[in-house]
Amino acid sequence: MSILCKVFVPYGALGTGITEESFQNGINMRPDAIACDAGSTDSGPYYLGTGKCKYADETIRADFRRMIVAGRALQIPVLVGTAGTCGTDQSVDHLFELCREILTEEGLSAKVARIYCSQDSTVLKEKYRNGDILPLKNAPKIDEDTFSRCTNIVGLAGAEPFKEALAEGADIVICGRATDTAILAVVPLLRGALPGACWHAAKTAECGSLCTTDPSGGGVFLTFDEEGFIVEPTSSDSRCTPYSVSAHMLYENANPYLLREPSGELDTRNAVYTALDERRVKVTGSAFRPLDYTIKLEGSALYGYQTMTVVGIKDERIMRAPEKWLGQMKGYVLKRIGKLGLDPNGFELDFKLYGYNALSPAREGYVPEEIGIVMIVTAPTQELATRIAKLFNPYLLHFPVKLNEQLPTFALLFSPAEIEKGPVYQFMLNHSVKVQSPMELFRIETEDIT
Repeated sequence: MSILCKVFVPYGALGTGITEESFQNGINMRPDAIACDAGSTDSGPYYLGTGKCKYADETIRADFRRMIVAGRALQIPVLVGTAGTCGTDQSVDHLFELCREILTEEGLSAKVARIYCSQDSTVLKEKYRNGDILPLKNAPKIDEDTFSRCTNIVGLAGAEPFKEALAEGADIVICGRATDTAILAVVPLLRGALPGACWHAAKTAECGSLCTTDPSGGGVFLTFDEEGFIVEPTSSDSRCTPYSVSAHMLYENANPYLLREPSGELDTRNAVYTALDERRVKVTGSAFRPLDYTIKLEGSALYGYQTMTVVGIKDERIMRAPEKWLGQMKGYVLKRIGKLGLDPNGFELDFKLYGYNALSPAREGYVPEEIGIVMIVTAPTQELATRIAKLFNPYLLHFPVKLNEQLPTFALLFSPAEIEKGPVYQFMLNHSVKVQSPMELFRIETEDIT
């Protein structure tokens, strides 16, 4: 069986790193492309809302340098998608500048393509009026004003923008928001591998070593032939098994067999996972059905401003019923706030009881030894959020277990106790948009760096 294409996926996300041994093992296998994702919406709406990156430039630079140096040495393309965690245009430009610095420092030259994925709200409003924007499952309700409220909106690029960038001769492709799979599927598709295998392999390897027995162990390597694909880890201490590979179809996917992409749908219901040895798994039988081309939209808007207070409590009387005490304290302060002329409904209040029920419901009969209460106030302005937090301050420090009792003392974590978190954002869009062509909402710029 002849090999059609080989792809090295060094990282689950650019900036998370792997060992030098694992990276070099992947390079020694002589890939035809080095490709990886650089972000997602996993970390919440803040990064898309602000256009800021989750990871530090130092780790991104180190990871990107290894990819660029190896790619130039092998004369193969290097592809990165969802630049800067969120994939906005400014994130693409920032990663491009890091790329330029690396090439200059290493004395290398390359043609670099930038794929821009930020969306024009005016264009999307017109699409909305024409009925071309469709809600995905559990999408929030929107209207025309939604697009103007968003500080950033991105469209998820499929394989086609990457194909166009490579057709223009790009050695390095830096893309804004892209589907995690498109980055990895494009070169095998261009090399003639089966579409089902290309998209299934890309889904399997999208998060690097998460499809292996050691999710922190390093990169993964994909090999395509006329029947399907082979996946294996590049870390010597890790393995791929039929279980670890097949299980990844469940990752961030509502259906364990079907996966929607801009150009169609991956169907793995007839996929067969065969262990070739202790480290490698071959997958055959995956199919891909072309469908009407749609692009997923993600948008984030300013929601308000937050101030946070953290207090530790160890009083045995409160530990017997933490929620009862908290409810009494909250009710008392809210009444006081109303008497002071402030609107008790003009802000949002959230309490998380760490050590009791912050992450899951408290077990019946469970009495903690101590709890940490995190109070979060969300308001239209930072000033109001902090005012409300300060009104709670004395009672988070001293509120009695029973009225007319001597006041207990709790432990505020910081001084001052109020921590201003600043602006917070919320996702506004979980929709797809119909397009006339795959490139309609994207643009590409290329530059030779010498």
